[in-house]
Amino acid sequence: MTMQLHIPSEQEIRRIYREGEDAVVQLIQKLSIDTKTIAEAMQKQQELIEKLQGQIAKDSSNSSKPPSSDGPRKKRTKSLRKKGDRASGGQKGHKGKTLKQVENPDHTVVHGACNCIHCQASLDNVLVTDYENRQVFDIPAIHIEVTEHKAEIKFCPQCGKVNKAVFPDQVTQPVQYGDNVKSHAVYFNNYHHIPVARTGEIFEDVFGHRISDAVIINSSNEGAIAVAPSTEAIKEQLKQSDVANFDESGLRVKGKLHWLHVASNDTLTHYEVHEKRGQVAMDDIGILPEFQGIAIHDHWKSYFAYDDCDHGLCNAHHLRELTFIHEQYNQEWAQKMSDLLVKANKKVNSAKDADNDRLEPVQIYSIESAYDKIVNEGLEANPPPEKEPGKRGRVKQSPPKNLLDRLKSHKEDVLRFIHNFDVPFDNNQGERDVRMIKVKQKVSGTFRTDYGAGIFCRIRGYISTVRKNDCNVIGAIKDAFAGIPFIPAKITI
Repeated sequence: MTMQLHIPSEQEIRRIYREGEDAVVQLIQKLSIDTKTIAEAMQKQQELIEKLQGQIAKDSSNSSKPPSSDGPRKKRTKSLRKKGDRASGGQKGHKGKTLKQVENPDHTVVHGACNCIHCQASLDNVLVTDYENRQVFDIPAIHIEVTEHKAEIKFCPQCGKVNKAVFPDQVTQPVQYGDNVKSHAVYFNNYHHIPVARTGEIFEDVFGHRISDAVIINSSNEGAIAVAPSTEAIKEQLKQSDVANFDESGLRVKGKLHWLHVASNDTLTHYEVHEKRGQVAMDDIGILPEFQGIAIHDHWKSYFAYDDCDHGLCNAHHLRELTFIHEQYNQEWAQKMSDLLVKANKKVNSAKDADNDRLEPVQIYSIESAYDKIVNEGLEANPPPEKEPGKRGRVKQSPPKNLLDRLKSHKEDVLRFIHNFDVPFDNNQGERDVRMIKVKQKVSGTFRTDYGAGIFCRIRGYISTVRKNDCNVIGAIKDAFAGIPFIPAKITI
């Protein structure tokens, strides 16, 4: 809505003056009211402009927005990491890795010296004195092998009854695929996010045998059932863990927005898809209600509903928000807080490198004192907004004020990493575990059913856990089909 202030002309002012004092007073009052109304409208417009400018200025480098939202015209990435002391590349004393000859090669080909390269004399009957060896590492031709199982049928000479030998438990059909085929189908489709049709093409190109889409889909269905004991063990161990990372991200299922919830640490990963994002979903999943360790997350308010555990906030999120506030609002306290958090993390890492399990009390006091000073400086620069008379509800605050309130009220959760070295500085573990599911969504677009999304998450959680424990993925999938899925060992401290 546009508003214009009517400024009376000289003739109008003289006419009103001749009408008397009351007319002059009314004119002044009207001008005051119009000026105030326009000033209020301009203030609201200014607030809207600042809000829109803030939305435009936000990207993956200074907010929680994903890199995919930056669009095709991406600006140069601004890393939050500070330049290290080491030069780029391999460091002095680093042991490099190169291909080395093996003692017992699979095949040996001898190349004979038949004639002298100097005088062309025959060397056929000359004794070999030595060899120069060269080895070639290559993949042999791969093809599908067919194993036929024959069960003997015999007649008993005593009673005349027919006897038939028993087939192995895994051989149940006249024609079927073995665990190796199913394991590779699950591996390509669920670990490398290769679509079903292209998985069939890989089998045809690499193994010389095209498997149907139904075989690939059924292999994933069977795989999800096979890894169920591991999924339950992972879930129970996360409930008992000292520190766990939690995160959630949007996921399209049946064309509607669902939420992928992850609970993980450096050895375990558990995924669950739910229609809700908040506490209802977390209660249904069942990990956080029983968790009593330290939950690392991005300050989503639903996590704070669980007070049987302690909380650690992701400082990578804080660094991005602080960058935005410093760039958009030109507030120096934001840069000071960012520098403090980075330096505090560097002190913690240095202490870990020196095999220390805690910072010195004087270091902790110095960090906390500086933290309080910076927060107070920021609060002075961002006083609480005044509430308009008669307006209900909470007063809308600026982004700097909102962040300052969080940093002040959750100081213990923000700085928990300097008191307990088991607590990470950020929630990168949880975000990394979410990232691969987002890649799957980009490849596939959406999950068509809740069942299909659940299958993928169970298999992916199993594979992620296997990888974190430095085990072979295809071998672990094959073991699951054989009835012996990988179960992570419980870590006792």
